[in-house]
Amino acid sequence: METGSPEGTGAPADRPVWRALGPGLLRVRRLLLVVWTAVLALVAGLLAGLLAGPAWAVWALLPPACAAWCWWLLERNWRSWRYAERADDLLISRGVLWREETVVPYGRMQLVEVTSGPLERRFGLATVQLHTAAAATDATIPGLDPAEAERLRDRLTELGEARSAGL
Repeated sequence: METGSPEGTGAPADRPVWRALGPGLLRVRRLLLVVWTAVLALVAGLLAGLLAGPAWAVWALLPPACAAWCWWLLERNWRSWRYAERADDLLISRGVLWREETVVPYGRMQLVEVTSGPLERRFGLATVQLHTAAAATDATIPGLDPAEAERLRDRLTELGEARSAGL
């Protein structure tokens, strides 16, 4: 990935080139929201209807109302995730209300993992997790295309080995 300024753009050479997550992560999270909303609505409606009477079954409307709001929040959260590869470190930025930016120097990386659970594999997603000596700087990039996750893992591993060779 090119992190410097292409000739003629006028952008500073040290500005990171940010990459967003693919839409697959948003689809998976929204699918889980719909499934859990249906389960909660069913349970709320049945319990209230059976224990307190049919009029109380309107409590089944509460989970879908909350889910409508969460549908929008999921997209805002998904849009906030991004990452950038720079010359000496990897930047990961996320968060809507509380922004968090993690900087992981390549020379501090000890392990780069690519994981993909059953649901992630079903939707063609993978997660890259970086481990460093300090537990507080471990970082994760979810929802990547498996090919991009493998490319990122290989690149980070290569850069990590090159930077730590002098230590």
